[in-house]
Amino acid sequence: MPEVQIRPTVATDLHALMALDHSCQSEYVWQMDVSREGNQVSTAFREIRLPRSAPVSYPRPPSALTETWTRRVGFLTALVDGAPVGYVCMNDLMIPHTAWITDLVVSPRYRRQGVATALILAVQAWAESRHRTRLLLEMTTKNVPAIRLAQKLGFEFCGYNDAYYESQDIALFFGRSII
Repeated sequence: MPEVQIRPTVATDLHALMALDHSCQSEYVWQMDVSREGNQVSTAFREIRLPRSAPVSYPRPPSALTETWTRRVGFLTALVDGAPVGYVCMNDLMIPHTAWITDLVVSPRYRRQGVATALILAVQAWAESRHRTRLLLEMTTKNVPAIRLAQKLGFEFCGYNDAYYESQDIALFFGRSII
């Protein structure tokens, strides 16, 4: 595993962060099933295997990072050998006592090497320093690698929002207590 340094993002990081490949590949998706019976609506998600590995686009344009950088309460960059290899954006002004991770991106070359975990742990430390008691992580139903990372780190499915992203994709929310 590479030695990862996490620090607040600075303006000079933005070009390199925007240039990262934000997409991923997935052999699975979480499919939403909705059933209606009278006044009762039930929603269930199930993981299904795709016939072949499919590319998963990032739900936000990387070119919007410059604007995002100024609007988020927190924005951290992961560095390996001094070069930006990933980032995380978070906000703690939307839900009481909660730090919300809105973006988590790692360069494909450094995926599955602990960089995303290091970023999430840095967010946890940031949240604790701000007296937050819960972390929330969002991702699309197509991003099963992120779903599995969340589950590995103790996050549990806690909700969804249909047509949440500009692409009209469903957002899944995973949360966990940090106290």
